[in-house]
Amino acid sequence: MSDGLKLDNYLPYRLSIASNQVSNLIASLYQDRFGLSIWQWRVVAMLGASGSLTAQQIATNAAMDKMTVSRAVSGLLKRGLLTRKADQKDRRAQILSLSKTGRKIHDEIAPLAIEQEKILLAGMSKEDVERLFLLLEYLEETAIAITPNSDIS
Repeated sequence: MSDGLKLDNYLPYRLSIASNQVSNLIASLYQDRFGLSIWQWRVVAMLGASGSLTAQQIATNAAMDKMTVSRAVSGLLKRGLLTRKADQKDRRAQILSLSKTGRKIHDEIAPLAIEQEKILLAGMSKEDVERLFLLLEYLEETAIAITPNSDIS
């Protein structure tokens, strides 16, 4: 057996698997009930937390590529879940916000998502959870710092 890549001990692989499993768990809360994709929910969740953002800000903050954000935003606009207005500082950009219906959906899903998070973390101590978030923040910052041309978009 070679000393090659062992996926069970390879951080990017393990993070991807964990991320997919957790995303799929939470997705069950909004896909069947509201017909939202994972990417659409991320846009809704970000706007629910931030109030209003441009598509570029969403892409940067969520580490999503511009095309994925564009498709998610387009679908949400068609369904009337978002509103948009011209950015006064940059006429090319649009400020996105949740519509009344979008806010209602967000406010229905968010507590369910928080409850799922509590269940996921229930076996960990408060200190372990704090350490987990510190480690994730460290990994994110390090990845950004060492990525050539780390413009995510």
